[in-house]
Amino acid sequence: MDKKAITKGLLSTRSAFRKSLIKWFEQGGKIYPWRATDNPWKILVSEIMLQQTTVSSVIANRRFERFLEEFPDLETISKAPEDQLLRAWEGLGYYNRVRNLQRAAVAVLSDHHGAFPKDATILESLPGIGKYTAGAVSSFAFNEPAPIVDANIARVLARLFNYHSPIDSTAGIRQLWEWAESLLDRKHPRIFNSAIMELGQTYCSPKKPDCQSCPVRKFCLSTSPESLPLKKPRRKVVRVDEHAIFFEKDKSILLAQESGDRRKGFWRLPLRNEEEVAHLEPESKFTYSITHHRVTLYLYRSEVTPASAETFVPVYKLDSLPIASPIRRAIEASL
Repeated sequence: MDKKAITKGLLSTRSAFRKSLIKWFEQGGKIYPWRATDNPWKILVSEIMLQQTTVSSVIANRRFERFLEEFPDLETISKAPEDQLLRAWEGLGYYNRVRNLQRAAVAVLSDHHGAFPKDATILESLPGIGKYTAGAVSSFAFNEPAPIVDANIARVLARLFNYHSPIDSTAGIRQLWEWAESLLDRKHPRIFNSAIMELGQTYCSPKKPDCQSCPVRKFCLSTSPESLPLKKPRRKVVRVDEHAIFFEKDKSILLAQESGDRRKGFWRLPLRNEEEVAHLEPESKFTYSITHHRVTLYLYRSEVTPASAETFVPVYKLDSLPIASPIRRAIEASL
């Protein structure tokens, strides 16, 4: 039987697949704060937050609840200064996410009279909202029949259909969305999307899928699920050295404000090139990762002449400033 025939055969059983998946989820689906609401603002916050942050980290540190305590609605976040936004998002990384969250809130207020649109296509037109996030808000908040594909669902689909092409290629992405659309339970999209996502978080995990216990194993076409999905080759890790100065005077430390796109608005220790610190011995070093970069931060305790963008900041103000987590740890270890 050729590939098209196999795919057609699986799709012909989609009604039974949906019932099995939803039955399993209704009996033991996990309870998360964002699953206990149909408020589109709260759901949008959760989806943006979880894009690059693990569920366990968000739960353990109450990041979702704490963020909503500070920004409970569109109006509150729309008026917030950037420093407050960045400080609230500190530690979650990819800080343009929270900027886009604010821009989306402003757009809903100004272009939609403060009411979130239900349609995923319209939601996708909001700043920083992609196809997945639009579908998530549409289905989870409004129970609209919008498909979604995240990393977990992509893995489930690749295994269900025994797909042996890279899922992150243009053709692969298009195929996954077509399957997500075809399998979607249009009468119960909210629960179906939650269920298929949780399947990827549990039984259909990346390294050791529990196929024997999987509630939809009889529908799966994969003969070697642990080998799927396939992806394009990863980018090589780029190693970067940074040389930072710790200069403390009169209960203040010298800091500089970031100007690049990645951490614009954040504060950091002043950097110097390798030649400028060649006569100094590093007091300590810290390592951290940013996307495919592995950074080693060498810290030197020294008096230096402040550059134009550098200023002394009282130590007591550090808690209120947005500072990237690796830099904050370096500062706290040196005080």
